[in-house]
This record gives sequence, structure tokens and C-alpha cells, in this order.
Amino acid sequence: MENEEFINPIDIDKVAQNPGLLPYAHTLSSGVIKPDDMGKVKSNALLAMEQQTDMQLRQIQEQIELLYKQAQDIKARTDISLWIYQAQMGFNPLVGHVYHLYEKEDDKHFLSMVSPTEWGRSRSFKRFVATVKLLADHTWDILKSEKD
Repeated sequence: MENEEFINPIDIDKVAQNPGLLPYAHTLSSGVIKPDDMGKVKSNALLAMEQQTDMQLRQIQEQIELLYKQAQDIKARTDISLWIYQAQMGFNPLVGHVYHLYEKEDDKHFLSMVSPTEWGRSRSFKRFVATVKLLADHTWDILKSEKD
């Protein structure tokens, strides 16, 4: 028996050299291997990416809108502050107190302690501009404007 040559009953043409690397089952009892639908995988990945970037772009847009509103508020405060410091005032404004800015018939501004509702019939201004409060940094916070 030692001299007899061993004959393998498995046909070499029907056996894979590296069965783990095959993209399909290599025996009848192997599990079914279905390749992924790459179009579907890519489509899902693109959809997820678009949703994520849309969400981030919306957040950035909201931040830009907030910054724009803050810039507009600063610009309005600057304009009012310039008008007030160029306006006539017969008193020394105190920090934390509320005042009212008016425009007279000659288009000059004046600052008053009297609110628009307190003038009565003796109204000596063309239009009410704003109700303001002097802040500690000597800028003016607009509490109410003619646009409100």
C-alpha cells in the first residue's frame, strides 16, 4: 500500500483555489451571496449627505440673519446716538434714565423728558423719533421708535 499513488476523487477543475475570495457560493450547501445594489447604497449615502448639508446650511443662514439683525440694531443705535448728541437738550442726561427724541418743524432734533403722550395740546414738535435710555457706555438703547 505504500507504493500506491493517491488519487484525489475531487476534480481539480471544479474546486476553487481561494474559495473565500469568490463573489458567489462555491458549494451547493453554501449560503446565498447577493451583491449589494451599489446604486441604492450610493443613493442612500447621497440623500443622507444632502440632508446633513441642508441642515448645516440652514443653521448658517439663521446665524447670518441674526448677525444681520444685530448689525442693523447697532446701526440704528449709532444713528440715534448721533442725532441725540447733535440735538438740543436743556439738561444733563443721566445713565439709566429714559428720554424722548423729537424732530421740530425746522428739522432739528431735541431731547426731552416728556413722553409723546404727556404733551397734550401744546405739542411743539413735528414728529416723535424715539424713546431712548442712556446706557453706561454713553450709547443709547432704543426702547421705542416711530416705526414701532
